[in-house]
Amino acid sequence: MAIVVNKPLPEFEANATGGVKVSNTSHTGQILILYFYPKDNTPGCTTEAMQFRDKHKEFEKAGAIVFGVSRDNMKSHDDFKTKLELPFELIADTEEKMCHMFGVVKNKIMYGKKVKGIERSTFLIDANGILVQEWRGLKVPGHVDEVLKAVKALKTAAKKAPAKKTTARKTAAKTTAAKKTATAKKTAAKKPAAKTKKENG
Repeated sequence: MAIVVNKPLPEFEANATGGVKVSNTSHTGQILILYFYPKDNTPGCTTEAMQFRDKHKEFEKAGAIVFGVSRDNMKSHDDFKTKLELPFELIADTEEKMCHMFGVVKNKIMYGKKVKGIERSTFLIDANGILVQEWRGLKVPGHVDEVLKAVKALKTAAKKAPAKKTTARKTAAKTTAAKKTATAKKTAAKKPAAKTKKENG
């Protein structure tokens, strides 16, 4: 099943470095960043990984968790992670299940031959598991800063949402209280009138 922006992620399960299992519900409550890259230890992928590494504390501060995803095996990922001292885990999508689900497998022409490659892409999922933004066919320079900006905006929006709900609840409570007071006044006004009628009779 393919992904759709503003919809929950379809079901999936994957293995990452450090023995971590990742699924569509494993990180509910956290902002999730999945960045897909072509191959470990290649120039562009190395630069992108280092940029996510250097901004990692800021992502954590904003309540986000980062995972890199490629078709490399776990041994390759472990070596790449150790070499660059990456503070986040890498998902080994050796069977290309996630790559196909996220639609990042593309045909490329290399040396006159058609080959399957991974289109460098990043996906931003909110704390409720909804895909809120995607970047496809991206260029590495400035990309990580752009993702961080989007994460901070998402966190700010999430903070404002509960405040609106609280205000709505308070307004509803005030309205209910006002109605009760008005009803009580009407009831109180009726009672003396009835009593007076009885006394006169």
